[in-house]
Amino acid sequence: MITPTPSQAAIRDAAARDLLVIAPAGCGKTEALALRIQGLLQRGDVRAPQKVLVTTFSNRARDNIRERLGDYLSSTTLRERVSITNFHGLAARLFRAHANVIELDPAMIIPDGDWVGAQCRAQAFDFNTSAAVQKTLRVAKQEPRTDEEVDAYLSAPGREAALAIERLRLTEGRLTYDDLPRLAELILANDAVADLYRAHFGSVIVDEFQDLTPQQLRIVNRIGYKQTTFAGDLAQGIYGFAGAKPVEIYAAIRSECTEVIKFSESHRSSPAVLAMVNAMAPLTAGTVLTCAAPSTWPGGGLAVSVAHQTAVAEGEWVAKVAQTLVAHVPGQRIGIVARTLGRRRFVEAGLAAEGLSFFRWDDGVLDTDTASAMKSMLARFDTRGHEAAPDKLVFLREASGFDSISEPSGRESLLDALHWCHDLLRAGTSAAEIRSRIQIGDATTLISAPGVHLLTGHVGKGQQFDWVVVVGLEDGVVPDFRATTAEEKTEEARVLSVMLSRARHGVIVSRAASVPTNAGSPMNRAASPFLTRLASAKPTDAHGLVEWFKSADWAAIAAR
Repeated sequence: MITPTPSQAAIRDAAARDLLVIAPAGCGKTEALALRIQGLLQRGDVRAPQKVLVTTFSNRARDNIRERLGDYLSSTTLRERVSITNFHGLAARLFRAHANVIELDPAMIIPDGDWVGAQCRAQAFDFNTSAAVQKTLRVAKQEPRTDEEVDAYLSAPGREAALAIERLRLTEGRLTYDDLPRLAELILANDAVADLYRAHFGSVIVDEFQDLTPQQLRIVNRIGYKQTTFAGDLAQGIYGFAGAKPVEIYAAIRSECTEVIKFSESHRSSPAVLAMVNAMAPLTAGTVLTCAAPSTWPGGGLAVSVAHQTAVAEGEWVAKVAQTLVAHVPGQRIGIVARTLGRRRFVEAGLAAEGLSFFRWDDGVLDTDTASAMKSMLARFDTRGHEAAPDKLVFLREASGFDSISEPSGRESLLDALHWCHDLLRAGTSAAEIRSRIQIGDATTLISAPGVHLLTGHVGKGQQFDWVVVVGLEDGVVPDFRATTAEEKTEEARVLSVMLSRARHGVIVSRAASVPTNAGSPMNRAASPFLTRLASAKPTDAHGLVEWFKSADWAAIAAR
């Protein structure tokens, strides 16, 4: 347990039940929220049997805050007095318990994957058509519309494909991820249900308020209006594509909350890293951060900007940098981050050529709860039963206890893992070997494992690494080619800022002049316009990196 900073202590001790916390990356927000929950419970602001409801946007963020809470609450208190869930999990819980109030069957199929996307692929829609259909359905369901009202909305000209998929959904008796919050909002419109949840939860904590959609905010307010702590940072609002409205949400909660506490001192990052993050502040509306203890960072930290002729050369170079870091500081974490999965593939090839193992964050097996379920299944695996099963994937679902999981994101993660397991078994890999390859689970999670980690900017949000390498800083990649409006380009700047701000000791940004297409044809790429902004932080180049590595006090770096 660490000594709270003055801002963290102020959040813990705040008497206001409606609190807004402005917390840029690396300022100790997760620790502050854990302290906030401790304070609410210890002061008796939330009295037994009431609980504190904590909402996150991912299982990994859930793991993060649960781990921090373990430092402040006993396991019994954590289990009995705190509920931590993401919004889809909360919505699924509401639907299963109260679907009858909106005259729906609670036994409808809860989503365990991208069903809408699968329907678009089954109908051979091209990329643009598929994206348009999915957006149409998402927009239709981000208002509290009944099934009949959704049908009427989709009956307008030009929405025929979306309407057909929606009617198929109803025929199959299933829900999609867009349906869950829509139906949760309709259920909470029933005062008796809303009163029940307000009585059950004495306080609500919202992590990353800037990622809320207006619909999600309405759900929160039905449960915890004027009883909610909102924490986040506008500069980290990167989910506009999913319906988030950072500026609109900020205005709404600012008018609701009677007390505001702002962080401006970073406890995560070195001065060199903060210079890069601060360089993006004019584009992201972020807070300019100061380093809490600049003299404690060996060499002041590291910031590097490098250009390569090809993406293949970039991947090879990044792999060698990662190898150097692993050799010098084996207990530290290296995050290699790209805007998209496709742009990251050259780094994966480079790492494989160097023989470096790595964690791939988009691999469902590596989620803590999923890994635990998979290890349990594989430890008692019925090989003969699997070989005799007519549908081997169905066999794996039953063996893993898949149907007992109600949280949508948990079902999706486990389903991904079962597909991974299915492919390996079909290739002749034994259950014991598959189990041995699951490196995350039990007491270890992705948020603490040392070594090389591969991820995208959106997946890594809320996490931290000792070293971050951002690859693919080319125009059309960062910012994404689909970002055409001022709002969309601002969000792309925020995505880059989020990637940079994951770093503690050092950050490296990299680009390539030529990047092969998926078909393998070379494509010339101009530098990202954001590199001009980053140049004001005066990052060193590849030669400077080599010299910094030579003179670095690695023992001091490992200790920091």
